[in-house]
Amino acid sequence: MSNVLVLGNNGQVGRALVQLLGSHALAASSSDINLLHENFIGELEKFVAKKPLTAVINAAAYTKVDIAEGEGRQDAFRTNAEAVKELAAWCKKQGLVLVHYSTDYVMDGSGHNARTEDSETNPINAYGQSKLEGEQAIISEGGKYLIFRTSWVYDAEGKNFVNTIRRLIGERESLKVVADQVGAPTYAPHLAHATLDALEKTNGLPQFPSGLYHLCNAGETSWHGFAQAIFMLAREYESREYEGSTKIKCQQVNPIPSSEYPLPAKRPLNSRLDTQKARKILGVSLPHWEAGLRECFEQIYANSGMQASRSKNHTT
Repeated sequence: MSNVLVLGNNGQVGRALVQLLGSHALAASSSDINLLHENFIGELEKFVAKKPLTAVINAAAYTKVDIAEGEGRQDAFRTNAEAVKELAAWCKKQGLVLVHYSTDYVMDGSGHNARTEDSETNPINAYGQSKLEGEQAIISEGGKYLIFRTSWVYDAEGKNFVNTIRRLIGERESLKVVADQVGAPTYAPHLAHATLDALEKTNGLPQFPSGLYHLCNAGETSWHGFAQAIFMLAREYESREYEGSTKIKCQQVNPIPSSEYPLPAKRPLNSRLDTQKARKILGVSLPHWEAGLRECFEQIYANSGMQASRSKNHTT
């Protein structure tokens, strides 16, 4: 693969992309190219000067969902919509493929069926609206593009649901987690791998399959089900007596309705995404979300350098 510019290289998906791309990655953080800046295209052109590119992957986004309802609204729309439109126009002019990530939050969460790319969008919060406008901007600009809607992204290092639950089960005797919001937790390295796989498979096609695609891990669960799975895996790893691991204080994870956990921004109850289009047209799919979570735990312990203690159950 030729050089690929990755915007947002310090984010969860960006980190995974850079790692997979290796020497083919031109990794740009917000200090290099900041989508909030009016002249970020100038920053971009300076950053990539005389470096041959085949694609730009925009893994940068404003993701502070609740803050976007108030003081962060302007930054959310600048980053997720206005700057994306400028980026799409620049990529089209340069003849580059643009890959962009969107979200299940462009939907209103009604119903119980998995939504397709043709399903009606109706965001119920400002963040979702800003991401929808970003999608629309890319489509209106045209050119070669892949828009990937995904859901509930996490990795081993980021500030995310997995690491929050891991911390809380070491601090509290019980947790209450929303059980009426359903979707697919998506492991960032899986999403990154599928993204690059899609780029490889589209290379050389007589007609580039520009479009909007749903791409997330297979299966579904609620936030409570996700938390319960994290809790059970944490107990499993704790039973291996890892040196340096945090002891688990929590005894149970209790389900609650969204109404008992009010937040400034409303969340969709139904975040199920139908991924058949990506499989059929791009030939890509992600493993089941439970496989992703287990891989994440393996990476967490590998990153921390924790080793299982010797005991009667762990001998060498």
